[in-house]
Amino acid sequence: MPTDALLPRETGQWMDDADGLRWWFDSGALALDFAYTGGADVLGGVDGAADDTQWRSVDDPGQLGAWLQSRFPEVAATTGEREFRDAEMLRAAIGRLARQASRAETLGPADVDVVNLFAATPDIPPVLAGGGRQAGRTLARPHQALGTVARDAVRLFGPDADRRIRECSADDCGLVYLDTSRSGNRRWCSMQRCGNRAKVRAHRARAAGKRAGVGAGIAE
Repeated sequence: MPTDALLPRETGQWMDDADGLRWWFDSGALALDFAYTGGADVLGGVDGAADDTQWRSVDDPGQLGAWLQSRFPEVAATTGEREFRDAEMLRAAIGRLARQASRAETLGPADVDVVNLFAATPDIPPVLAGGGRQAGRTLARPHQALGTVARDAVRLFGPDADRRIRECSADDCGLVYLDTSRSGNRRWCSMQRCGNRAKVRAHRARAAGKRAGVGAGIAE
């Protein structure tokens, strides 16, 4: 699988659990990172059971501008209500498509249309440093960054993903990610979170089994 094509920019972001745990979640795709800024109502609960504010990190135009500029330094940080409404529409569509893809369901046509609409807008043009003249705008517009996110979503939900869009294996999680590992056997949203919890539970189970075995031997 050509994962390089699915990862045009660095991915991953810090997440905060309700119990205060701060952990790094690499969703594997810029588009998924963007979807998760909308919270669990967009993507991330177990069949919607999670609080819809659990993962929400972008809740107004200012926060949207800051997030976009953190991923796209060449984009102006100033965003307005229009850009924010458009961003909400795009990230919600990506979130629903990701959940459907993780379950091998048919992708919703309306959400596919939203992604395609944004993907058809002007992208952020590449710039070669070292020239003597500055062509066009000094900074790209926020909508151009949304176009780049949508293009990543087109790649994400295309045939190259090869069923690597998955849900975390923890029963109480359900976060969706793109498995970009060479082996293709990623199971957890993060080893810091669900992976570590699974290791702890397995250790406790083994310890309990040993104690039970010792107790049975003594009883005999």
